[in-house]
Order: sequence, then C-alpha cells, then structure tokens
Amino acid sequence: MHNRSDQFAKSLLRDGLSLVSAAETEVEVLAATQKIDVYSVPDPAREAQRRGMGLLGELSTAPSLFEPFRNTPSLRHVRRCLRKQLTWHHELERRARAAAGTMAPDEDADRAPQPAVDFPALVVIGPGRPETVLDAYRCEPEQAGVYQAVPGLAMRVVVLAELPRTHATLLLRLLGSGRLLREALADLAALPDEAWEKGIAQPLLVHFRLTSQEPTIDEEDEVSAEIRAWFEEYERKLRAEERTEGRREGRNEEAARAVLTALRVRGIAVPDVARERILAEKDPEMLERWHERAIVAASLAEVLDGLS
Repeated sequence: MHNRSDQFAKSLLRDGLSLVSAAETEVEVLAATQKIDVYSVPDPAREAQRRGMGLLGELSTAPSLFEPFRNTPSLRHVRRCLRKQLTWHHELERRARAAAGTMAPDEDADRAPQPAVDFPALVVIGPGRPETVLDAYRCEPEQAGVYQAVPGLAMRVVVLAELPRTHATLLLRLLGSGRLLREALADLAALPDEAWEKGIAQPLLVHFRLTSQEPTIDEEDEVSAEIRAWFEEYERKLRAEERTEGRREGRNEEAARAVLTALRVRGIAVPDVARERILAEKDPEMLERWHERAIVAASLAEVLDGLS
C-alpha cells in the first residue's frame, strides 16, 4: 500500500507538472565523491581542555565539518559544503543502521528503525564577509565574526576579518593573510613557549610557509622582519633538536649493536624477538647495563631482564 501510494503521488505530480514543464519520475541522482576538509567529533573526556581552546573550542562542541577558504566563499562554494554535510549525515545513518543490523533497501529506509545519529554541524571559514551567503541563509550574528544560519541548516560562517584580536581567536586568525596573518603571528610570538597554540602552529607554519621553495604569500602579504626572524630562529632550533635526536638515536643503535656483538662472542644465540627488543631499546643506561652483562654472561637470560 505504501509503495502504491508513493507511485500515485509521483505520477500525479509528474502528469500535472507536465502541462507546464518537462517532468519525469525516478530521476537517478549521481553523487560525486567529495572530501570533508576537517571532520571533528568531540571527546567528552577532554571537555575541560576543549573549553580552554577559545573560539575553536566553542565551534567544536558537536560533530562538525570545518571548511576553510583562502578567499571569501561564494554561494556556490557554500552550497557544495552543504551537499557534503547532507551526504555525510546520510552516510552516518547508513553506518549506524549497519552496526545495529537494521539495514533496509532505500525505498524502505523511512519505515526501518532509525538509530539516533547527530546531524553534523557545518563551519565555513573565510577571510572576508560573504554577503550573498549571509543573505541567502539569513545568517544572524552570534558573536563578533561568527554568524549562525537558520537553525535547520546547522551552519556557522566565520569571517576572519571581523574576529576580535584576542587570545581566544588566535588559532583561527592564523588562517588569514596579509594584515590578519601579521597580527596573528605577532600575537603567537608574544605567547609563552609552553602555550598550546605554539605547540600546534609553529611546526606547521615553518613547514608550510618558511621551508617551501615556492612563494606562498604575495609580496604585500610578507610578514614583518621581526616575525620572520623569530620563525627563522625557531626553525634553527627545530633543526638543531632534530640533529641532536638523530645523533642520540645513532648512539643508541651503536650501543645495541655492541650488546649483540658481545653475545655473539660469548656464543649465545639470540632469537629474533630478543634481537628486536635490544635494537628497539632507547634507554642508554639500560643498553650499557646489558652490554656489561653480555661480556660475562653464560646465557641470554642473564642479560635481558624478565627473560625466562
């Protein structure tokens, strides 16, 4: 009965609309593959940490799609993001039904039991104010630089140029360019070395902006000499730490080889599991202790702790 009623409704609408338009039923919709830029699902166990992340934490209280744009997004761009949002929610529902063992053909999906699946929020981030987008979706200001679309869309639009220059907005302002980026970099440089923002942003800024052989920003967008010098100093420090770590790993490998050599000289067989354990050891004191034991040991058990 449900299927017959459904076919009647489609046919009635098709035939009625055919009087004034080209109308057809059962038009197949082919969804092109899309990729979400960033998808975030909050961890309840880290709620306190999230609350300390400023605006980014506020925007990630629920499962969310984050879509950043280098230039101010147009209506067409945002429509593509909305398509991702709807398609992803459909996929989440499909996975939930599969996990619950309640899969049903598409035509019966509405009648099948539906596991509860949160509708993911959409966060669109751009440098400028997208007037056509704000008008089309009747977005209202939620706070400075953040606009909320009509509730049914579950969409926020973040305008980087309108964000206040505060600690709470710093990580998002680093997505900007020109003056916005210069100010954000200056604010980042002023933070204590242990600030979480530095731990996140510094390595990425060095990798993507300062180590690339190709120019990544226009001449007018060049950061100040002071900020560039700060990042160059950080890069030198980073490279020095990498070299130190490399030398440390080299010494550990050399010490591990010395343990294996001593065991071989003593005529002690070393199974693959034990060999891997020795080569994987990173504690230089442990390796030294093993080497001292291996020189006089009569068995592998006398060298490696816990070996039965």
